[in-house]
Amino acid sequence: MKKWLGALLAAALVFALAACGSNNHDNAEGGKDGKLVKLKVGASNVPHAEILEKAKPILKKKGIDLEIITFQDYILPNKALAEKQIDANYFQHIPYLESQKKEYGYDFVNAGGIHIEPIGLYSKKYKSIEELPDGATIIMSNSVADHGRILSMLQEKGLIKLKPGIDKTKATVNDIVENPKHLKFKADVDAGLLPQIYKNGEGDAVLINANYALDAGLDPAKDPIAVESPKNNPYVNIVAVRKGDENRKEIKTLVEVLQSKEIQDFIKEKYHGAVIPAAENNQ
Repeated sequence: MKKWLGALLAAALVFALAACGSNNHDNAEGGKDGKLVKLKVGASNVPHAEILEKAKPILKKKGIDLEIITFQDYILPNKALAEKQIDANYFQHIPYLESQKKEYGYDFVNAGGIHIEPIGLYSKKYKSIEELPDGATIIMSNSVADHGRILSMLQEKGLIKLKPGIDKTKATVNDIVENPKHLKFKADVDAGLLPQIYKNGEGDAVLINANYALDAGLDPAKDPIAVESPKNNPYVNIVAVRKGDENRKEIKTLVEVLQSKEIQDFIKEKYHGAVIPAAENNQ
């Protein structure tokens, strides 16, 4: 009888320890008491949503249930953030955020930089920028925040010169002081339409943001005839939040994970130079 009772107690103890271990595991996977904290983040399809998907299981282990809301344009993610439909967004670079704040009065802040997408000049007609003819038409985004970036790249490649001392992030076509090839600029196209315009063979060259190029099946590292330098590049893609939320534990954890070696290595391995970790910016 004593032996039978002893065996029964030992079995009960093993069961209790196993249950305890299971609870500890659940807590490690799901946060306090096994409950996940929901975090809604708006993002462009590529590469932002893909990077967030890679981070999702890591965040789950830290107690965060990441919900990714994808957007096809550059206007709605900030509108959704302002209206508290999402907790953060990850799709825009710093100059664009600043221009949106100025235009719409958004009270947003940069919670952390994650990656850079060097913009590229694509052409169906020419294999190099040197081949561009006199009077060539360059088609680019209607996003004013990208104009300075585009013009700076063209200056870097020797196609134009901008006014001395101009803030390159704010430069416009009107700031061009030298244009030896008499390039013409068409700057009224929605950024999301640029890949199709390129595929249609419109204009002589098209400047396309890397995220839209990737989404359209282009290779932003190999297909362009010229690519913007990623070094000391101010156009870092960031996590943006409403002012004050940058101190939320969940937001801090999100940024820490996206800036972690695991995710930054993933960016390098997956995109092969089309998307570059912010850590390599040397800014």
